Parts: sequence; C-alpha cells; structure tokens
Amino acid sequence: SQRKHQEIRAMRSQLKKIEDLGAAMEEALILDNKYTEHSTVGLAQQWDQLDQLGMRMQHNLEQQIQARNTTGVTEEALKEFSMMFKHFDKDKSGRLNHQEFKSCLRSLGYDLPMVEEGEPDPEFESILDTVDPNRDGHVSLQEYMAFMISRETENVKSSEEIESAFRALSSEGKPYVTKEELYQNLTREQADYCISHMKPYMDGKGRELPSAFDYIEFTRSLFVN
Repeated sequence: SQRKHQEIRAMRSQLKKIEDLGAAMEEALILDNKYTEHSTVGLAQQWDQLDQLGMRMQHNLEQQIQARNTTGVTEEALKEFSMMFKHFDKDKSGRLNHQEFKSCLRSLGYDLPMVEEGEPDPEFESILDTVDPNRDGHVSLQEYMAFMISRETENVKSSEEIESAFRALSSEGKPYVTKEELYQNLTREQADYCISHMKPYMDGKGRELPSAFDYIEFTRSLFVN
C-alpha cells in the first residue's frame, strides 16, 4: 500500500507536464482537443481522489497494525474480520448497512436473535450504539474493525482473568487443576460443570494425569468468538 501510494505521488510530475501543456493550448486558443476526452481539471481531480484513497488505505492499515501490536489480536483474526466485511459489502462502497452488518456479525459467530421487521432488537441496538451512535444507517470499515478489535480485546482480558483465577486454585500455579481443588474452592454445581466440560490434563509425554483437568484449554475454548 505504501509503495503504491509513493508510485502515485511520484506521478504528480507527469500531471504537472499535462497541466503545462493544457495551459499552453489555452494560450494558443486551442480549446477543443480531438485526441482525448479528458480535461486537465478532470485528471487533476482523479489524481487527488487516488491520492486521498492511498492515504486512507495507509491510515487504515497502520491502525490495524497498531491494533494487532497493542491488543494481541492475531493477524488471522484481523484478516477474517476484514474478509467478512468485504464479503457483505456487496456494492464495494466501503460500508455496510445495518442488515449487512448484522449478517456479518452472525457469520463471525455472534448469536443474535432473529426478530421480525419492526420488532425491538435490544441486543443489536446496543451494538449499534457503539458502531453507529448517530444512526446514519451505515457502518464503515474503520468503525467495524475498531468494534471487532475492542470485542476481541475484551475477550482476551476476560480469558486471562479466568485463567489466573484457576491458576490461583491450583497449588503452586500448575497448568492443571485437580478434582479435589475444584470441589474445595467452587460450589458443587460449578465444580460439576468444570469437570464435565474440561479435558483431562496431558503431561509433556502425552500421558493423562489422574484427576487432573486442563483449565487453560477450557478457558480459551470459552472465548472463541
């Protein structure tokens, strides 16, 4: 993107030559050029639009790189968000209407309830409060990426908090928790739930430890999407 933008910038001198030629033709009162339907003004406007687009794309990419570096959101996740947006942006306008945005979220694993048209949809409305607070009816790529990154970051934080809580339950902060530790520290229902949903812990040699459960894998599986 940066290289393309620099290439476009470098071609500004070509446009300058065309503008000089155009000015010379005007001085000679040649106002109708049969060799091209383009005008110098039109070309300058198109060049400006291209330059603006290059700057916007670069800014967007820089934001995504910064987001990845500061939030720990993986490159794969960012790619998937971006790919989904493009898939639902049928008219390639760089923005999604509310219906397209809702379909996009569902495809990314959001469990949004199906509601009849005109019926209240509080869950989706609260998401729109974040991405389209002024309700202009559209969500831009930038707004959408910012929303997805913030959601992903919340998940990362929450999963780390839960992981730390399990680590505190297990003696000496081991990467597994025993059946006994679960029943000592949690309610019976909570411990039953953990035991029925956690995988047995495997040591480095692939052997199961008796009554030991893998809380790290369990916690991370809770926070997929």
